[in-house]
Amino acid sequence: MLNNTQTYSDMWQNCLDRIKAQTSAEEFEKWFQPIVPLEFDGTTLRLRVPNESYVRQIEKNYIPFLRPIISQLYGQQTRLHYAVPRAAQPVPVAAEADTTAISRFNTQTNTANIKNPFVIPGLKRIVIDPQLNPNLTFATFIEGECNRLARSAGMSVAVTPGNNPFNPLYIYGDSGLGKTHIVQSIGHEVRQRHPELQVLYVSMNKFQAQFQTAYKNGEIPDFIHFYQMIDVLIIDDIQELTGKTGTQNAFFNIFNHLQLAGKQLILTSDKPPVELKDIEQRLLTRFKWGLSAQLNTPDYETKLKIIRAKAQKLGAQISDDVAVYLADNISANVREIEGALSSLVANASFLGRKITTSLAKEILKVYVQLYQKEITIDHIIEVVCDYLNLDFARFNSTERTREIAQARQIAMYLAKQHTKAPLTTIGAAIGGRNHATVLHSCKAVSNLLETDKAFRRQVEEIEKKVLAQ
Repeated sequence: MLNNTQTYSDMWQNCLDRIKAQTSAEEFEKWFQPIVPLEFDGTTLRLRVPNESYVRQIEKNYIPFLRPIISQLYGQQTRLHYAVPRAAQPVPVAAEADTTAISRFNTQTNTANIKNPFVIPGLKRIVIDPQLNPNLTFATFIEGECNRLARSAGMSVAVTPGNNPFNPLYIYGDSGLGKTHIVQSIGHEVRQRHPELQVLYVSMNKFQAQFQTAYKNGEIPDFIHFYQMIDVLIIDDIQELTGKTGTQNAFFNIFNHLQLAGKQLILTSDKPPVELKDIEQRLLTRFKWGLSAQLNTPDYETKLKIIRAKAQKLGAQISDDVAVYLADNISANVREIEGALSSLVANASFLGRKITTSLAKEILKVYVQLYQKEITIDHIIEVVCDYLNLDFARFNSTERTREIAQARQIAMYLAKQHTKAPLTTIGAAIGGRNHATVLHSCKAVSNLLETDKAFRRQVEEIEKKVLAQ
């Protein structure tokens, strides 16, 4: 037993400081400030509590986050003994109250020791299903500039889970860019390299459903304890935690325990931590502790790699022309690219036709929204000059002949129709005019479209070329 009372008292004060940071002022003052440390013999910390209600409250609601704090400050094998003054009267307990948390400790009001061992001797390690899709591995993940940081960090995590700067590893990006694929790949890699570790992948929606079931059944401590036994916890779509106060509190306890125990957390979201709403600040702060890696839309070369890899997986032969057409015309969502290619291959098989660019055009317009490149003012000017056989230097000069003036008006009209540029920007790009000139030009073109059929046909043809790109 330690004789230096100041030493363990100081440690208890450190413990209180950490507890205070994780609880409300009211909770701290009511349930923790009255606790007095009595002694610590190297393995057992003896605490005096005012009455049994403190034991019940601590055991039921605070042990999940108190355990790692005590373990870190006093040692992993530390056990708690609660000392209740003999004069304390029994606290009435409602018939419906849940006393499971303390019933196993044979609590009595006339005893000074209520034991709560943090370590349960002989507890067998369970084996759980990691919930990983066998097809989502690093071998099937297509790497590109758009995802290289996340993939590299993921591999680093898989090599040394929990013992790296990326804890938590927070991967975010729009839907369909491969977040689930990459985190499941990490899970598979961890299991291959470290088969002794417990890996679990779970979506936040499923986590929330499990929490609700545990809450209804009075099994929140068991729920939290289960997740605290995981070595590598992968939570998909963490943004679904928004507004769920009870689940946030449980997840906070799990997160804290795993962090302090040197376990690995991997999270995905559709937005970075700073953009998450209605999530407790203490959680948001912890989400930023490790690395936040963004998945961007695939660049052109990566899209081609995805298309060819998917075609090979489907056992389909596609020409370079078809691959290029798909990369050019399908939006950069990975899931959409794969779905479109699957549809194309299936239709070719069912119709008994070869996979050609013509078939791709015919089929894909039914299944996907073809990607339209952004129309720019420069592109419109180029098309107008080309159609009217005008030199760009003349178009952009101070010349005010009817031919040049009308060409500028058409360009301004089309720019207003097909770009998001403000009028001042359009005017500045076309002859250095102001917004009033742009408005006048657009009105003049609109009037001519209604009264001059030849002019209308001319503008329609130019517009088609602008949209065709």
